[in-house]
Amino acid sequence: MHELSVTQSLLKLVLHHAEKSEAVRVRTINIVVGQLSSIVDDSIQFYWDMIADGTIAKGALLNFTRIPAKLHCNDCGHDFALNEQDYACPQCGGIKVIVTAGEEFYLDSIDVDLQEAVSN
Repeated sequence: MHELSVTQSLLKLVLHHAEKSEAVRVRTINIVVGQLSSIVDDSIQFYWDMIADGTIAKGALLNFTRIPAKLHCNDCGHDFALNEQDYACPQCGGIKVIVTAGEEFYLDSIDVDLQEAVSN
């Protein structure tokens, strides 16, 4: 259910930037989501379709780019990809690891129509 509040924040951010640019329509929204984030693409899309209705972002295409999880072993310095939720370092077996990628969730960019583009 937290996807609803996340989607509301996303819509607010998109509309803010679109209106700042004097856009008349939001076409595409590019979102980056890390493997370890709890964001479910289909839930964001579902809520987006409901709450964007009546705004210039209605019908905008949501593109999700997934970032794989990467870890760093503090014991041996090895960087590695997360393997099926196994956080142990494949190099030394250490478990003193930190996440260096995969927790992201952010708005990367939006594509909009501007008034002059619609007039032509």
